[in-house]
Amino acid sequence: MPDDHTPPSAATMPSPLAAARPATPLAGVVRVPGDKSISHRALMLGALAIGRTEITGLLEGEDVLATATALRALGAGIGRDEDGRWLVDGVGLGGLAEPDDVLDLGNSGTAARLLLGILATHPFTAFVTGDASLRRRPMGRVTAPLSRFGAQFLGREGGCLPLAVTGATSPVPIEYRLPVPSAQVKTAVLFAGLNAPGATSVIEPQPTRDHTERMLGHFGARVTIEAEPGVGRRITVAGQPELVAAPITVPGDPSSAAFPLVAALIVPGSEVTIANVGLNPSRTGLLSCLEEMGADVTLENRREAGGEPVADLHVRAGALAGADIPASRAPSMIDEYPILAVAAAGARGRTVMRGLAELRVKESDRLTGIAEGLVSCGVKAAIEGDDLIVEGNGGPPKGGALIATRLDHRMSMAFLVLGLASREPVRIDDARPIATSFPDFVPLMTRLGAIFSEAR
Repeated sequence: MPDDHTPPSAATMPSPLAAARPATPLAGVVRVPGDKSISHRALMLGALAIGRTEITGLLEGEDVLATATALRALGAGIGRDEDGRWLVDGVGLGGLAEPDDVLDLGNSGTAARLLLGILATHPFTAFVTGDASLRRRPMGRVTAPLSRFGAQFLGREGGCLPLAVTGATSPVPIEYRLPVPSAQVKTAVLFAGLNAPGATSVIEPQPTRDHTERMLGHFGARVTIEAEPGVGRRITVAGQPELVAAPITVPGDPSSAAFPLVAALIVPGSEVTIANVGLNPSRTGLLSCLEEMGADVTLENRREAGGEPVADLHVRAGALAGADIPASRAPSMIDEYPILAVAAAGARGRTVMRGLAELRVKESDRLTGIAEGLVSCGVKAAIEGDDLIVEGNGGPPKGGALIATRLDHRMSMAFLVLGLASREPVRIDDARPIATSFPDFVPLMTRLGAIFSEAR
């Protein structure tokens, strides 16, 4: 196998970073990194398949590299060739081996929760941990259903990492109804069900991103999806299939594209094209919100790649208006609320983002962090229950604040984008977490004309 590849990392940037309004509009054509959700799943299913899976466009951020390292420790062969393709030599379903050391998933909640699903039906014990931020995030939402397969979990109070996982020796299939919308929990249960006899079903009252269902079918699993009136969607996977290696092309991550997209909307005079962005219908909530706010975004060159819809986004700056964002949209854009709040800060009028309880348990308490950061930049913002309310004045925010980003990559990038449109520079306390999902963020934005400097 080829050697591992270490991408450019935000760890080499100065920790505090400042963004200032550029002298000229943002302009150019860029490509964002591969979709993080699809990248994690491609590596994991490739490891469980028979044969060699070739992955083009894999996100080479720290989160995904942590998944690759963990899967190597479990026996899969994973490397990168000279052309930038990632090659995964799978061990077959049920073929993973007990690791010699602790599996450290860094900052990635997706990697941790999905991997727990795989481990739950493999008959050995593994130890899973992460960085300080990940160790504070709840895992009970996945360990509860996974325990029903027969797996055992031993960890700290509250079910947080580090966790010892002993997979079921004789797993049983389950039916599980999601208490809250979560693609991660859905995927963990379906992944566990792959190595259990019979059919495992997940019922989701509200649709969540469906990358898992699409990719399971791509690797040869038998997946059925049924709409049950008054109940929701039932996703069923038949256990113990023979997964077969299949090539994957990873489209650009819409969550990463959100940052240059909003920057181009709020920096006056800007015109930017973001090429090759994934437009899975379960991931386009932000585009719907921005359309309602009056954004000038055109979808060009629509096509399909790796079973996922893709297009180029042509973005022009212009006035935005406040909007009422329903709670039902949250599952399709949960990671995009920090940058949507930045767009709302420069819009005319009130924007209400409803039903954001899930933001309290992301890499940080994003709901509180967004509101506090906006207020420190002179924007009127408040939290009412689980709703975020932003009062935009239709012009550039004051800025001028130092933002505590709480080791959260999306908070870091969102407030740097705010600085590009503010009257005074905005500083963030730590740029290093950006490498977890978008290691090329600063160079990419700089190519468009953004201005960043070491904060003092």
